[in-house]
Amino acid sequence: MSHCKSSQAKILVVDDEPSMREFLDIMLQGDGYDVRCAENGTEAIDFFERETYDLVITDIRMKPVDGLAVLKHCKTKSPGTIVIIISAYANAETAVSAMKEGAYDYLPKPFNVDEMRTVIRDALESREDVGVATMEQDGPLYFGCIIGESPAMQKVYELISRVATTSSNVLITGESGTGKELVAKAIHRQGPRSSKPFVAVNCGGVPETLIESELFGFKKGAFTGATANKKGLVEAAQGGSLFLDEIGELSLSLQVKLLRLLQEKTIKMIGGNEEIPVDVRIITATNRDLEQMVIDNTFREDLYYRLNVLAIRLPPLRERRGDISILAEHFLAKFRREFGKDIRKISSYAMDLLNNYDFPGNVRELENIVERGVALESSSIVLPESLTLAAYKRKAQNGNHSEALPSLPMETTNLDQFLADLEIKMLQNALQMAHGVKLKAAELLGITFRSFRYRLLKYGLASEDD
Repeated sequence: MSHCKSSQAKILVVDDEPSMREFLDIMLQGDGYDVRCAENGTEAIDFFERETYDLVITDIRMKPVDGLAVLKHCKTKSPGTIVIIISAYANAETAVSAMKEGAYDYLPKPFNVDEMRTVIRDALESREDVGVATMEQDGPLYFGCIIGESPAMQKVYELISRVATTSSNVLITGESGTGKELVAKAIHRQGPRSSKPFVAVNCGGVPETLIESELFGFKKGAFTGATANKKGLVEAAQGGSLFLDEIGELSLSLQVKLLRLLQEKTIKMIGGNEEIPVDVRIITATNRDLEQMVIDNTFREDLYYRLNVLAIRLPPLRERRGDISILAEHFLAKFRREFGKDIRKISSYAMDLLNNYDFPGNVRELENIVERGVALESSSIVLPESLTLAAYKRKAQNGNHSEALPSLPMETTNLDQFLADLEIKMLQNALQMAHGVKLKAAELLGITFRSFRYRLLKYGLASEDD
């Protein structure tokens, strides 16, 4: 089942590399899009003179007309057309230029295919009735491309709708893998800034020595290697939204600079004295306990209260179990297409395992589990043996050794009875860890289902009718 409404969108691919054009053409047509290809910027502009497109994917380094010229032409002729820039020569300066001209996103080559699909899907959805929770006839309730219909997620959707129309700062909290960036994008796309850039920065993914220059830019000569002025990502988000993920990773010195941005609505480039006015909405996210960090003096209290004007907590997957099967089916459809496999179903045993698993890695872990399951499965249905549930394996390997290995009594022991008692205990522990799913319990013990069932019958732990 598909949860995106723009499968018949018209897309123009512009790249002077034949192999890249052919790859994107095959991939996008396979995803159901109407695709045209141009081999250079001049041809792309000619195409655009004759018809308009919903979305354009263009390389940036082309002669004699480059991707920025294509971008400007597209935005002049059809402001509603979405333009995604791709390049093997990606840098922050070019990204800033592209975003200022109205590019939706900037992806370096070689790009991740799944990321490209997600960017295209999100971009096309942002053109349509963005942010309206819609019930598809053949699918679950979804919110943009956030999937789920549990009561916990309904509360999140309601909060997104309420905070999106304001200009206040938003703090999104939740465990890793719960989808905090998707929520940030939904807030941006429902608000009045939706036509302006959405710039995401992973504060934990950029070295501390580089993040200041990435955020605020620098003047020529500010430090060794600063051979020209470079604008930062805060300026790239001008008029739009700046999403700072893993905000708890910022150093105290950078927290001061961010606080100044929030208070004064201005920034200073490294090596510069000029106060540059900026108009951006700040959305932050963290999986850390910022209140405890304030107590520990590792996060500024004044910054915390500035960021935490509006708060959205994303529930972990174990608190929205009703969404597990919906998400699993969504990921199954996604990877079935990606791997070209005719796998139409997740077996009931396998779905039982998923529904009873705690998912310490949340939605991201579920996606990875289903991806591996589809990749490894050789039949037309995903079986329990193809699922890799890390927590089960850790429990099986580590276990509770005080329970798994009862101590020998001091008096004389009947070895056969002792081993039988131990085997019964292990069978019971495996069933408990597998939440009663016998096939998974057998897998945890490293024996066949037939052997496991025989042992249950042997010790009276099951009947012939089970």
